[in-house]
Amino acid sequence: MHGLVHWLSRRSLKSLHGLGAVLGWAAWLLSPSYRRRLHDNAALAGVPAAERRRAVAEAGRMTMELPRLWLRAVEAPVPDPVRWEGAELIEQALGRPGGLLILTPHLGSFEVAAHAYAQRFGPRQPMTVLYRPARKAWLRQMEETARARPGLSSAPASLAGVRQLMRALRDGGTVALLPDQVPPQGQGAWAPFFGRPAYTMTLAARLARQTGATVLLSWCERLPQGRGHVVHMTPWNQDWPPPHGLDEEAWTLQAATAINRAMEGLILRRPSQYLWGYHRYKQPRATL
Repeated sequence: MHGLVHWLSRRSLKSLHGLGAVLGWAAWLLSPSYRRRLHDNAALAGVPAAERRRAVAEAGRMTMELPRLWLRAVEAPVPDPVRWEGAELIEQALGRPGGLLILTPHLGSFEVAAHAYAQRFGPRQPMTVLYRPARKAWLRQMEETARARPGLSSAPASLAGVRQLMRALRDGGTVALLPDQVPPQGQGAWAPFFGRPAYTMTLAARLARQTGATVLLSWCERLPQGRGHVVHMTPWNQDWPPPHGLDEEAWTLQAATAINRAMEGLILRRPSQYLWGYHRYKQPRATL
C-alpha cells in the first residue's frame, strides 16, 4: 500500500482527479449503504440529482488528491496553485487577542486549505487542526507525518486535544475545526442540519466563548481539470447564544443550531463538493 500511495503522490493533480472520479463511482456502486446515505442526505438538503451525481465523483477526487499533498517534502510548498478570496479577513485577525478560529465543513479540499494557510500565514501565526486518527496504523502514521509541517500541527479528537486547542488560542494562535464532524456523546447537542436532527459539536462555540477568538468561515473549492484550488474566507455570520442568562442545555442547543446554519450556508455554495456520504446523522460514540 505504501508503494502505491508514493506512486500516486508523483502523479499530476489532473491525473489524480481523473482516477478519483473512477474511485468515487466504484465506491458508490459497490456499497449499497454508502449509495443510500449519499442519496438520502443530499436529497434532504434539496440537492438536485445532477449535483448528487457530481458529488459521487468529487468524493473520490478528494481522496486521490491527498497523496500529492501529504507526501511532498516537509519544506516544499503546496504542489498546485492556490488562490485566495477573502485573505484580508485573516490578515485583519492575525495578532488579535484570543487567536483565530476557522470553521469549515467537509466541503471541497479542506486538507489543502490547512496546508495553504500554513504556507502563507503560518510563519506569523501557526495553525492547529483537530483530527480524528485513522484506524489503520499505516494511514494514521501517514496522516500525522503529513500534518507535521512548519506552521501546522494537529491535535487528536480527545480531551488532551481539546486542551491543546485551548492553549493554542490563548497563546494567540489559529485553530481550524470541521464542526460537521459527529462528536462523542456528551460533547454536542441534537440540532437541525438541513431539517433533520444531527448530533453537532459545540466545541467551536465553547472555544470562542472562553477565549474571545475571532471566528471565520472557510471552504476550499476544487477547480476542474486539475487547475488547483480556491480558498474562500467569509466572516462568521450567525449569532452565538448569550454567554449568560441561559441554562447549559439551552445554550448548547442554540450554539449547535448556529453552527449548523453556518455550515449549511457554505455547503449550498457548492453542494457537489460536499461529502454527502459522510454518516452525519449517526448516533455519537459513547466516549472520547
